[in-house]
Amino acid sequence: MSDPISGQHLVVLGAGFAALSTVREVRKHDRNVRITVIAPRAELHYLPGIIWIPCGLRAREDLVVPLHNFFQRMNVQFIQAEVQGLAEQGRVVLTTAGPVRNDALVIATGGRFIKKLPGIEHAITPCEGIAAAEQIRDRLKAMQGGHIAIGFAGNPNEPTAVRGGPMFEFLFGIDEQLRREGRRDRFELTFFNPSTEPGARLGPKAVQHLLADMARRGIHTHLGHKMVRMEADKVVTAGGEISADLILFMPGMTGNAWFDATELPRSPGGLVQADAHCRIAGWPGVYVVGDSGSFPGPDWMPKQAHMADLQARAVAVNLLADLEGRPSTVTFKVELICIVDAVDQGTLIYRTATRNIMLPSSRLFHWAKRAFEKRYLQQYR
Repeated sequence: MSDPISGQHLVVLGAGFAALSTVREVRKHDRNVRITVIAPRAELHYLPGIIWIPCGLRAREDLVVPLHNFFQRMNVQFIQAEVQGLAEQGRVVLTTAGPVRNDALVIATGGRFIKKLPGIEHAITPCEGIAAAEQIRDRLKAMQGGHIAIGFAGNPNEPTAVRGGPMFEFLFGIDEQLRREGRRDRFELTFFNPSTEPGARLGPKAVQHLLADMARRGIHTHLGHKMVRMEADKVVTAGGEISADLILFMPGMTGNAWFDATELPRSPGGLVQADAHCRIAGWPGVYVVGDSGSFPGPDWMPKQAHMADLQARAVAVNLLADLEGRPSTVTFKVELICIVDAVDQGTLIYRTATRNIMLPSSRLFHWAKRAFEKRYLQQYR
């Protein structure tokens, strides 16, 4: 008998964690479905590792993985293009390389940072990419001393659309780096956040630990005040000003600009609205994975690679069932797991619907984070 999947065409938009995890998971279940990946470049940029660029533990070449070998092993066609929109309710993807038709579509193009705060151009947004981390490295190297302000904010209309963990890592990492260089006494570090409990989605114990670690390191805090604007030498909030010769700031996230050219259902925060199965209601055969989507679940649901991996597992099963004409309602597990690194040590934080664990800082967790990176990237090299 012929394979009902053979000849069916799956298109995956993006080449980040969510997209590549989807490809891997689909290939675990089926070797015959035709897969096309559309993205601006055939590279994976391992952004969790950029926290180590300022101190020299990582360089660009360590974190950029060409994907040609991976695509060949996975029998994937790659189209280098920008997505511009959708037609025929998702059955056609409009790109700068022309239209691409599909039988199933996975949107995994990541999120976009909200850049509406006046003066935000004076801040570096680390998770925008490797170049941003290199800019931080170079600015720190050139500074003889001064004030450094580091903070993050969220999307007021989307509680889960925030990425604060890396900012704690940059904060503690820069503190440790300056101490190693023997010049910490020339700098004043201030952490700012509109919330009085920054990092609350990590759990109450984690918040207490993070704030206590800041106090121990002599890092000032400016918490609970609405952001007003940024200037070349300061951060202005409703509760006062923070002097700053260098500002690192991670704003909240929203959907990609190309979503606006479609009729995709959107969440209040601008992401693509999905159900618990990562399907998009009213758009048969169209799914969303990772930072592009808004999913039902707790407000602490993380925007991180691990969560994208879990969603990709559900998507793979559901979309293959759809292509075969079978019912499938697989859901994804909601789980937060991270190591907040400080160059010489790390703190493990784990959270599910029933458990919230935080283990004390240890050098072991720093090395575990580095080992995980090596193992994770090996599957794409």
